[in-house]
Amino acid sequence: MNIISIISKKRDKKALTKEEIEYFVSEYTKGNIPDYQAAALVMAIYINGMTSQEITDLTLAMADSGDKLDLSDISDCIVDKHSSGGVGDKITIILMPIIASLDIPVAKMSGRGLGFTGGTADKLESIPGYNVDIPIEKFKENVKEIGISLITSNLNLAPADKKIYALRDSIACTANIPLIASSIMSKKIASGANKILIDITCGNGAFMKDIKQAKELANTMIKIGNLAGREVRCVITNMDEPVGKAIGNSLEIIEAVKALRGEIPEDIKEIVLALGTQMVLMSGTTLNVQEAEKMILNSIYSGKAYEKFKELVKKQGGDVSFIENLDKFPKAKHIIPVLSENRGALKTIDTELIGNVSVYLGAGRMKKEDDIDYSAGIIMNQKIGDVVEFGQALAYIYTNDETKIDGSIKNLKSAFILDPKRVAKPKAVLGIVK
Repeated sequence: MNIISIISKKRDKKALTKEEIEYFVSEYTKGNIPDYQAAALVMAIYINGMTSQEITDLTLAMADSGDKLDLSDISDCIVDKHSSGGVGDKITIILMPIIASLDIPVAKMSGRGLGFTGGTADKLESIPGYNVDIPIEKFKENVKEIGISLITSNLNLAPADKKIYALRDSIACTANIPLIASSIMSKKIASGANKILIDITCGNGAFMKDIKQAKELANTMIKIGNLAGREVRCVITNMDEPVGKAIGNSLEIIEAVKALRGEIPEDIKEIVLALGTQMVLMSGTTLNVQEAEKMILNSIYSGKAYEKFKELVKKQGGDVSFIENLDKFPKAKHIIPVLSENRGALKTIDTELIGNVSVYLGAGRMKKEDDIDYSAGIIMNQKIGDVVEFGQALAYIYTNDETKIDGSIKNLKSAFILDPKRVAKPKAVLGIVK
């Protein structure tokens, strides 16, 4: 067996065997296959696709390429939630304390932001003292003691995926459903979950630009789950506008805490209910949709979810006084309104552009080594369907760098398109696939 024959086979639109896929993943991870040959195979996959069995074999090979987390001593039913990424997506920070407050264990590893999408780990680190990098044994201990822990992975989970992902990025092969699905699922399987809920964001601020692509990705991951012995469900959510109003690390924490106190924007509420209901159903706590929704709403409005979040913050070294008094979070030096130059209903928002402006202001990183300004970001003042008057604020810029204000205002103004006609408010949840 050799890499040249494997490349030739996929070039000729033939299915690879399990052994051929395992050989490629293992040898490329070890450095025995050079990037140019791996790139040739990845490009052949990108062009010619893969069967369901091939995608599953690739997923499991990548999951087996490094450490694997065993959570069976916590529970025989661990439900994990993953988002495919977007702008203003603070759903994990709101949803996971709700789920934990319902006595469903939450053992969640989250990533950092890169490019226009934010990272849950960065957002949590904007809480002074919060440690996302605790040892795995402490992570599991916290879940056993308080039912929840949110960290970033310090294990060598699916190293093959990291290497292949970086290669895909460098050769313009990121937007490919077999490669995206195997990437997501390899990390989830290595993380120890046996039930996996995927939030597939869909729209101009997501990797899946339309509902057809999103459904195809959902069905692919569900097939992988079936073949790999995991239950997988997918909720498709709208990323044609940012989630909620806050974009940026401490700004999103503030919005998340307010939501946990019951001040929850309608789009966030719709998404939390859809995702949360599926997690409760998958856990077996109840099999009734209405009962699951009732449990989630009661957790929010009774204060149980908020108290669970404070418990989490304290357990991981965070200063709970910042959660109890949100005014303690440092404010950006410059908070500048972006004013509308027209009147009309807000028709479309260039969500990816808004995410990129937020990164430019300091809220994200374009390279892994970039520093983050936790107080920087954007607060949206309008949502699609809102009627905007001339001179009214479309959004507010938060930055500590005065030199970035003018360019950011110019770019943000171009992200909002108004229409003289009435515009319907979009749904936040576009579908459930299971």
